[in-house]
Amino acid sequence: MEAKEIFIIRHGQTEHNRKGIVQGKGVNLSLNETGEWQAQKFFDSFRDEGFEVVYTSTLLRAQQSVKKFIDMGIKHEIRSELDEISWGEFEGNASMMEQSEEFKKLVDKWTNGFLNEKPTGGESPIELQQRQLPFIQEIKSIDAKKILVCMHGRAMRSLLCTFLNEPLSKMVAFEHTNLTLYKLFLNGEYFTVDLFNNTEHLKD
Repeated sequence: MEAKEIFIIRHGQTEHNRKGIVQGKGVNLSLNETGEWQAQKFFDSFRDEGFEVVYTSTLLRAQQSVKKFIDMGIKHEIRSELDEISWGEFEGNASMMEQSEEFKKLVDKWTNGFLNEKPTGGESPIELQQRQLPFIQEIKSIDAKKILVCMHGRAMRSLLCTFLNEPLSKMVAFEHTNLTLYKLFLNGEYFTVDLFNNTEHLKD
């Protein structure tokens, strides 16, 4: 089996990202001006990479981040498995922002192995991982050798843990910022990391 290259990026910046407001699966914002610039910079760096398929979540910010690749005629697959985790009551709530004590306590529980914990009305890491499994199987079986995936921060952390056979309690190790890149190789059944939280494409 030939090796595959999987390029996994987080979407560009939205206004909620800029302000530190939690988005999640239920908030469907567009990119802001900085996010559009980030998307352009990534396209400029990888337009000739030869991607055979582009996967995105159902959310606008992910699709807009790779629109220029889609406009080139590259096959585009929209997959709900790639949607961000549902943050429930945290989503769009300026009183429960990313730096709030409530938010930090929940993430700390996950890091300590309490992976069935979830916000009111939201998803747990275990539930997120379970919905991602069909997509992971597709990546392993698809004929394409160069694959671009655009998704979301927490969902990306979960996906990387599963790809690399790490427990979800290690999600915090996969740092990210807007339009960061993780590049993986798949040889047979095993994934390895080639680029880790890479943002070289965003430099002037």
